[in-house]
Order: sequence, then structure tokens, then C-alpha cells
Amino acid sequence: MVDITHKSPTLRKAIAQAIVCVSSQDTIAAIVNKKVPKGDVFEMAKVAGLFAAKRTSDIIPDCHPLPIEYTSITYKIEGLEIHVHAEIHTIYKTGVEVEAMHAASVVALTMYDMLKPIDKGISIKEIKLLEKRGGKTDFNKSTEKEIKASVIVCSDTISRGEKEDRAGKTIMDKLKNFGVIIRDYRIIPDEFNQIQEMAKTYADEGIELIIFTGGTGLSPRDVTPDALRPLIEREIPGIEEAIRAYGQQRMPMSMLSRSVAGQIGNSLVLALPGSTKGAAESMDAIFPALFHVFKVFEGKRHD
Repeated sequence: MVDITHKSPTLRKAIAQAIVCVSSQDTIAAIVNKKVPKGDVFEMAKVAGLFAAKRTSDIIPDCHPLPIEYTSITYKIEGLEIHVHAEIHTIYKTGVEVEAMHAASVVALTMYDMLKPIDKGISIKEIKLLEKRGGKTDFNKSTEKEIKASVIVCSDTISRGEKEDRAGKTIMDKLKNFGVIIRDYRIIPDEFNQIQEMAKTYADEGIELIIFTGGTGLSPRDVTPDALRPLIEREIPGIEEAIRAYGQQRMPMSMLSRSVAGQIGNSLVLALPGSTKGAAESMDAIFPALFHVFKVFEGKRHD
């Protein structure tokens, strides 16, 4: 199965359909009037669909087992066609499109099995996904303007050339994947005044996203949060909470990180961990949903 450990649980929804075609109005009447010898077609098929939704991962090899929080099976008769809709909800790391299509198809097959003794002309068509919601695709970067970013690595050892920067480069790679323009990339020592100078300079230049990596721990030289907090005009604690909560699920020591998020003018300033893994996980925790900040800065409401 595909690795989804880097993803965060979000509300996921999917609606799928299957269409059962019969050959006569007599069949439709038998279904509606519950005269089919094998029993109540709609109710029996619905039960089969509920079981199918929950057992999808047992049948489809690459589907992840996931908690099904809600399932709805509905029917609509249009002429000689019965439209089956299966709607599935979950709060999980991956979507439920296959679960919805599996449920719809099993409902249709159950109807076929129950109706074949009285109708030899039954067919099933158009098993497909009608709608899906949730996950990162719902939170893609949707601001109208290009977003420029500056990435600043705070590290004594890297600035002296004793270590190679990987965290900053990882952050830039992830930003580029979202279409963010990297305006500048700097490596500086863990110096209070230099950190403040960088933040002020980039904010004055109108850089929308200013990301510091490193210096968020508890050692005497970890001063990045201490330097940035006096400059921040409005804190955004939810971003900090999301970063730590995400990291805590993967590494217990994440609770010791002092990540920072806040606003200086129209710039969003972040202070992320200096380890490559910590920086990457922090980015995964908050992007692309974080881009909504820039819609708010532009004066737009979230639909």
C-alpha cells in the first residue's frame, strides 16, 4: 500500500453511483411494491452496500483500512433505470472514493441477483465517482497573486561550514512544489540581532512568507523564537499547535519544539525546527491549508 503516514486526518467525503437497468415496468412495480420473491430489494441491497463499504480494504489490495463514519445508500427511479447513490464520510488520512464505488457496485450486484429470476434483461452501467471532498486538494493555493518566500537557516555550525544545510533545502523544495517563488535563501548563525534583522528586512520588502529553520529547541543558543516574538504583531497559535500535534504523533520529543507563527505587516513569519525531518514534517502539517492565510490578508472570505 502507498505510505500515508505523512498525511493528516481530515474530513473526507465521496459520492458514487451505479445504474441498474431493468427491461419492464413490471420489474419496477415488483420492486416498489415489495413483490420480488427474494425479498425487499431496496433494503437487502442497502444492507449489502453497508457491509461492502466497511469491507473494501479486504477486497481491494491497495485500499487502506479506515474508519467509516457515515454511509448513505439512496435510490432514484428514472424510467427503467434505478440510480444508486452511495455516500461515504470518514475522518482519516486518505479518501473514500473506492469505498463509495465499491458500495454502489455491490448494491447494484445485489439488486441484479435478486431480480434475475423475474427479469432476464437486467444490466448494470455507469459505476463512477460523482463527487469527492477532503484532503489537501480542497486546500490548494488559491490566492490570486504569486507568493514569494525567503528561507533563513539559523545554525552556528552550518554558517561556519561544518555541516551542510538540508532542512532549508527541503523547505524550499516543498514550497516550489506549491508554486511559491523563492526570493532569497540565507544561512546565518544563531544570533538574536541577525535573526531580527532578517525578519525586518524581508517584511519591509513585502515578502509574503518568511520561514526560519533552526534554533527552536532548548539549548542556550536556540534563540530564534525569542528574537521573532517581539517583532510579531499578531500570533497565529493554531499553526504552532498543528505543527506540534503532527510531530507529536511521530516523535514524542516534538513537544519540546518552540515553533513560532505570526504576522509582521502583510508577511507570514514561521520558525520551524532545524532538523531535516522536523522541518519536512512541519511543512507537511500546515501546507497547503496555510495558503488560506494569504486570502485573508487579501481581504477575501473563506467559502
